[in-house]
Amino acid sequence: MRRTTRFRQLVEAPEILLLPGVHDALTLRLAEQAGFAAVTCGGYATTASLLGAPDIGQLGMSEMADSYARLCDLTELPVFADADTGYGNTANVARTVRAYERAGVAGLFIEDQVAPKRCGHMDGKRVIEPAAMVAKLKAALDARRDADLVIMARTDARAVEGLDAAIGRAQLYREAGADMLFVEAPLSVDEMRRICAEIPAPCMANNVEGGKSPPLDAAALDAIGYAMVAFPVAASYAIAAAVAELYALLKREGSTLGYADRMVDFASFNEIVGLARLRAEERGYEAEAESLLGEVRDRD
Repeated sequence: MRRTTRFRQLVEAPEILLLPGVHDALTLRLAEQAGFAAVTCGGYATTASLLGAPDIGQLGMSEMADSYARLCDLTELPVFADADTGYGNTANVARTVRAYERAGVAGLFIEDQVAPKRCGHMDGKRVIEPAAMVAKLKAALDARRDADLVIMARTDARAVEGLDAAIGRAQLYREAGADMLFVEAPLSVDEMRRICAEIPAPCMANNVEGGKSPPLDAAALDAIGYAMVAFPVAASYAIAAAVAELYALLKREGSTLGYADRMVDFASFNEIVGLARLRAEERGYEAEAESLLGEVRDRD
């Protein structure tokens, strides 16, 4: 089954789809080994990983597409992608969709912010006119080659124009053909309930630790009516805290022994990254080569 088809089935299933956020191949391996059915990778975590910088539109489309290609090459899990504003006008949006499809993503979202965008939980956002966003969505839908590729429309209008306007935009984007909707950064549970009740499409919740929205678990969001919830930056935040503590201890004590009980060891890490499987493959190829050489010698 294609990853796009699998992802669409997961979105449409009765239970909420829980998406952990990954930002590189290692975190993807860990999410896969934890048993998740799909993952997401956003611009916030990727920008932090690649640039050590905030999510204010510094990475371009090609950099993001390259990052997604590496992730999709590693896993059979559906990967849900962040296409920011589409990186320009309708022509750029179409090119983005084609590049992301080639990378292997199972779905993506495009947002209605003015470029350069900001993280959805930052202040100072601006949004484009609804008609301009509809044009981008039409371009995205026409550009996709796989009809099962999920295209989500995100609106950041809640912080700029208020909840009513954000819901109105989401309803319009659904009319334009968006498969899913994402109203970013609602401020209360009541707002979340209105979003899910008034938008006739599967909706995504976004759990950003310390962000503007109430932190609810997947079961509570399922009860509200969300089809999917992403935890896009939790891994980045956990890694930042853990590594900062490790480096402080190393600087202070000149050793990592005091942190050893919170680390995997050499053998465990090799298991995480699949060393034994690769070694077994190497031995298999070497055995095939020796067998072929033996056949050639016997013929000679």
